[in-house]
Amino acid sequence: MAAQPVPHPSTDKKRVKVYELRNNDWFDRGTGFCTTAFDIVSAPIRDAFCPSEDGHQRDPRVYVESEDQPDRVLLETRICKQDGFHKQQETLIVWTEPSNGVDMALSFQEPEGCATIWKFIHSVQQQYHSVNAPDDGLSEDAGVDMPNPIALPLASMANLAEIESQMRGFSGTANGRDALTKYVLAEDYIGKLIPLVSDAEDLESLNDLHRLCNIMKIIILLNDTSIIEHAVSDECVIGVVGALEYDPDFPSHKANHRQWLEGEGRYKEVVRIEDPQILRKIHQTYRLQYLKDVVLARILDDNTFSVLNSLIFFNQVDIVQHLQSNATFLAELFNIFKSPQPDQKRKKEAVLFIQQCCAIAKNLQPPARQTLYNNFLAHGLLQVINFGLRHGDVAVRVGATDILVSMIDHDPQMIRSMIYRQLHEKQPPLTDSLIDLLLVEVDLGVKSQISDALKVLLDQGPPMQPEAIAKANSEYAVRAASRIPPSADPQQDNFLNGFYESSATKLFQPLIDLQGRASMDFSVQQASMFTYLIEILCFFIRQHQHRSKFFVLNNDIVLRISQLLNCPEKFLKLVAVRFIRQLIGLQDEFYVKHVLEKKVIGPILDVLVETMPKDNLLSSACLEFFEFIRKENIKELVKHVVENYRDKVQTLAYLDLFRTLLLRYDQTGGFSTNMDYYLEVDDEPKKRVNIINPKTGGLMEHLAMDQAEEEYWNTSDDEDDLQAKPGNRPSSANGEPNAKPLVDYASDEEGDENLEAGALSADEDRQDDGPRNASEGPRDSAPPPERLSEKRRREEDEEDDLSKMVQHKRRNSTSASSNASSVSGVLRKKKTVSGVRDAGGGPKKIAISLSPNLKARNGQTHGRSDDEA
Repeated sequence: MAAQPVPHPSTDKKRVKVYELRNNDWFDRGTGFCTTAFDIVSAPIRDAFCPSEDGHQRDPRVYVESEDQPDRVLLETRICKQDGFHKQQETLIVWTEPSNGVDMALSFQEPEGCATIWKFIHSVQQQYHSVNAPDDGLSEDAGVDMPNPIALPLASMANLAEIESQMRGFSGTANGRDALTKYVLAEDYIGKLIPLVSDAEDLESLNDLHRLCNIMKIIILLNDTSIIEHAVSDECVIGVVGALEYDPDFPSHKANHRQWLEGEGRYKEVVRIEDPQILRKIHQTYRLQYLKDVVLARILDDNTFSVLNSLIFFNQVDIVQHLQSNATFLAELFNIFKSPQPDQKRKKEAVLFIQQCCAIAKNLQPPARQTLYNNFLAHGLLQVINFGLRHGDVAVRVGATDILVSMIDHDPQMIRSMIYRQLHEKQPPLTDSLIDLLLVEVDLGVKSQISDALKVLLDQGPPMQPEAIAKANSEYAVRAASRIPPSADPQQDNFLNGFYESSATKLFQPLIDLQGRASMDFSVQQASMFTYLIEILCFFIRQHQHRSKFFVLNNDIVLRISQLLNCPEKFLKLVAVRFIRQLIGLQDEFYVKHVLEKKVIGPILDVLVETMPKDNLLSSACLEFFEFIRKENIKELVKHVVENYRDKVQTLAYLDLFRTLLLRYDQTGGFSTNMDYYLEVDDEPKKRVNIINPKTGGLMEHLAMDQAEEEYWNTSDDEDDLQAKPGNRPSSANGEPNAKPLVDYASDEEGDENLEAGALSADEDRQDDGPRNASEGPRDSAPPPERLSEKRRREEDEEDDLSKMVQHKRRNSTSASSNASSVSGVLRKKKTVSGVRDAGGGPKKIAISLSPNLKARNGQTHGRSDDEA
């Protein structure tokens, strides 16, 4: 075999976008520059490219380096025989990665760049096929050395049956499909079949028309992008859809695809598009969508569906990029609404054109969609929406609503910012236009979209989560932010304040106007309007708690909505029940009292009595209403229902629900059986004390503190003064000298104190007496054994006196034993701390031996104090 020319890799970098198919949606991996190159590999690779005579294997690859980060590689793919690279249109190259089976695509900025890269890829694939020619009889260059392996009969009326039979046989295998695809493209077989459609129609040969329809289906379902693009081209599309009009599955029916596609009035240029390539893609995209959604909707398989979606997606990307980058086109488009000479027809077409652009943008990646919306808003899109919402044609109103909903779905804060700007410039906000349209619109679909748009625009939104703060700040900032309550957006607060001052009254004016109305008969439009208004009001009550409370109270909304319970339409009754159920479901004391004050539960009970023999949605809603009251045990509502509507409740007593309500009310006399209800009453402090464990709660000590204990803690401690002045001991309260403490007690508190002190320091006195007595030896006249015996006799006397005093105290005590034990515990702790302090070197409190001189001096001082007393 002769040597094949070596493909030359492209050294010029071509700007390109890399796409990856994920879940039937093209994901943009980034923008970069595409190059091709040969990599010399040391290890042998199967299907490696080996064009040189030295035997070195070279691996052809395609690289895409990131535009923003040149060091990052967006794509590196090896050109293999099995990749199946295909060129679509003039700027697309698509293939499937053999390693993971992921569909990839390269979208070039310029057709020249696509042609350069494709030339290299195509030449490499030709070399692969030439090397493996003995194993692959269907290679692309087989036609050079040998005739095509298949040959279909000549396209004529007589051969249609044979053509259909052979095509079905070839399409059953993968090799046959590839060979059939190449033959159809090489021989322009579609162009040869198209004239037969008109011939068969002239002859009124229905069988031939059915065969032509089957042949066209087989050709399109080959899933080749080149065949599909050729089928929807200007010269072939009418003939192809003409053959598909005669579906053999519906022999008695004929579609009108040609009439639909030939209508010139369906292509309207609001602003002339100068680029013929973009204009051709617009027409091609429309035909592809029609082919996918109408013509082939029943027979499409997953592969063909994916191919059609890919072609549509890349066309839409090119169209949108051209429009948003053409400043002259955008300026001319939006100047239509600023023209001093209004052309209503052109304005209508401009609104519908922008609607189609926003519909296309839904399929784009978020960055491209955001860029398109920003360009539209910068040129005055809100003015277009205001114009469309107030237009008399329902199609224009639907178009303007679709534009608004598309932008809100993408980024509601973007629309809110435009509304803030309108308020700052003293212009009527967009919400006023939505309210005006909601009140007069007859189309239920538009009403629903406007209702949803109002709820989204007036939604305050959740506060920022700590996780979101952590991405922008440090961990310390997260902890600080978690301690600070979230603050609302001041612009949003001003917007909501202005809305409730003026716009809310205008929005709910139909409900306010129900006051004094006797007849509850409404038209279909009015009834649907009440449905949407109450739904919006329920949303406001959940989101705008304080503002909605004032609005509901000031306009008497609850009583107005309860009037709808008297209308004949059951769905309006259901809406009213749902609203009141929403109020009590919040379990807000304000709304519960407001419902009781307006006595709106009675009409609900009347509706239940009327509908109870039947089981329907209305009766179920009413039963659930009262079941919620019983289950949540809302005491005020239970008492209100039984006391005010006892006769009606008794008529429904055959139901367990109402029998339980009556029984509970009769057993409790209108009060709750829940014991917590009594424990929460402030005027019964004794019951609160009884349920608290006196051994564990400090709260009991605070609530049940005796007056004597308060005085003890408020007065000064004599022992502290004694320790501060050990050389000058003061007298005790009963007038006895301090030489013999712990004998006479003036009060219960002092008795407890001395009792604890004596018990704590008894052992300490025994241990510390030896050193202290030794130091005081020169001043004492009695020998140490006599002092020791005297001390023991004194301690025995003190213990007898203490036991008597404790018994006397227990007989005369008026406080509870629990209080005494707790107070004793506190005193014990205090004395323990004092004992530890004394152990540090201070004078002892009890059983201190004094010299005779000091005793005499203290006796004289005590005598003088008695004389003075």
